[in-house]
Amino acid sequence: MTVTWEDLGWERLTAGVGRCRLPGWDCTAGLVLSGSTALVVDAGSSLAEGARLRSQAQELSGGRVTHLALTHPHFDHVFGAAAFAGAEVYAAVGTDAVFAHERGELRADAVRNGLAVADADEAVDALVPPRHLVSGEWTLDLGDGRQALLANVGPGHTAHDLVVLVPGSPEVVFCGDLVEESGEPQAGPDAVPSRWPDALDRLLALGGEDALYVPGHGAVVDAAFVRRQRDALATRFGVS
Repeated sequence: MTVTWEDLGWERLTAGVGRCRLPGWDCTAGLVLSGSTALVVDAGSSLAEGARLRSQAQELSGGRVTHLALTHPHFDHVFGAAAFAGAEVYAAVGTDAVFAHERGELRADAVRNGLAVADADEAVDALVPPRHLVSGEWTLDLGDGRQALLANVGPGHTAHDLVVLVPGSPEVVFCGDLVEESGEPQAGPDAVPSRWPDALDRLLALGGEDALYVPGHGAVVDAAFVRRQRDALATRFGVS
């Protein structure tokens, strides 16, 4: 019996592309399939959650997870990364420094937000800097004619924001927390508010008017929603 996206609680967005909303922090994980390979976007908030994501991705692809893209270095998006052993891991330049030198802050943020101490400790101990660092744009060839474009459009929500564009009809843009639908965008101590509206301008130029924009938290939105959020952030932070 063929397993469908819906069987595993995933939302199919277009052919071979989908996402799921993870429990706890309503964090989005994305999946791009091509033949028997798979690109996962974001890894969840713990090693156990990362392992579940990997298992589901492999069940849907019929093969292994070959690529993992991390949209930004916050615990709910990266603490499951070590569960993807053997995958090529991509992130924005500077994420490696966060993983190497700010592990204590990542752990403290996770525990402060409700992750069990044991889960936070396990994830931090296993965290490895990403092998591939994106400073501009990086095209991934996933095989069978499918590509994905990784773009470092930040800073904004953090100093190291990566988005993933999947060409198609429609195109799909995984935005990370540069865009949030289920609540007001969060600007923590590592945010760069003065640059956030510019990051969303770059994101919109990348995806265009007809793309599906997948927020880091919440329902899929359109370009008009992203533009409204961009203008609200500009007003909130007093930038043009």
